[in-house]
Amino acid sequence: MWLAQVYVTLKPVVNDPQGLAIRGGLRNLGFESVESVRAGKYIEIKLEASDREAAENAVRQMCIKLLANPVIEDFRFDLEYVA
Repeated sequence: MWLAQVYVTLKPVVNDPQGLAIRGGLRNLGFESVESVRAGKYIEIKLEASDREAAENAVRQMCIKLLANPVIEDFRFDLEYVA
């Protein structure tokens, strides 16, 4: 069994209205030192695969086909074997 921790973020050139709203809220709460905020998604996936390479390929395909929009988002993931 493998555990994938997937991080999906907007590409740097894409406007992030959610990040701007969070930044504004933090500043209103007194955190004036916050320069910028970028919001994203965190997804955990447990999957069965014969080996690390198969698990990596499966997770990469999941990200490409569903979890991330390749036009505006980047993704990365960490993978660990769990019993």
